[in-house]
Amino acid sequence: MDLQIRKAIPEDAEILIKIYNDAFYEDCVRYGVCPAYGRSVEEMKKSIIEISKYIAYHDSTPIGVISVKDEGDGVYYIGCLCVIPEFQRKGIGHQLIEFMKTQYNDWKKIELITPIDKEKNVNFYTKKCGFKIDNEEMDSSVKVYHFSMQRNS
Repeated sequence: MDLQIRKAIPEDAEILIKIYNDAFYEDCVRYGVCPAYGRSVEEMKKSIIEISKYIAYHDSTPIGVISVKDEGDGVYYIGCLCVIPEFQRKGIGHQLIEFMKTQYNDWKKIELITPIDKEKNVNFYTKKCGFKIDNEEMDSSVKVYHFSMQRNS
């Protein structure tokens, strides 16, 4: 699928909120909590300033987001990778990961977390993207896996 990807600015807060809410609604219902769901415009603007976010567009429609935090020394944390439901399972998440790797071409390690019981996510990260599971822990009331990908030198 042909995507256009651009860095989000604070004025994109409402666009990001819509994508996050569409993508994470089921998680909010399932777990009773989801940090990415239901943010205010002010919270999102602050988050955009603090953590780089990139919006994926298809035919000028915003359909996905990847947020990337530079942890220093070539380590990057993907705080959010989401695609609205009607565009999921079309390779968009993989394209966003590949975009991130080229955008931050000094990366040595990429880290992220996802709930253990979201088998599609776990398979996506491990089988399609090459991440490995480092460990598991409780995040609030949700059991999550920590994933990482190391760059081969």
